[in-house]
Amino acid sequence: MVKYCGYLLTDSWLRQRALDMGYPPPKTLQDSNGIVELASMQVMARAGVFSYARVRRVKTPKGKYFWCIALACDDPFTVGERLSTRAPPEADYKALKEALGKDFPPRWYRAI
Repeated sequence: MVKYCGYLLTDSWLRQRALDMGYPPPKTLQDSNGIVELASMQVMARAGVFSYARVRRVKTPKGKYFWCIALACDDPFTVGERLSTRAPPEADYKALKEALGKDFPPRWYRAI
């Protein structure tokens, strides 16, 4: 079972972020997925983690699904991830943590 270390984001938070950035409201599922991608990329770029973070779908221990800005992956053989296998030091994710309004380090979640 592959796990990602990162911060959870909801669809509604990402859509609101996109609206705040000036994107029009999505009209189709494809529009919604595109907006989620654009908003997450913008957050990662502004926080300085774009080059080594990935957005992935994860499942919490309670069975809920979220988007995750992943900073690490516990499976070194996951093709194309290019993520560290260890959680990064706080200096590497501090700006992301602040941008997301989190007050805790990134956590590990199961990939789906």
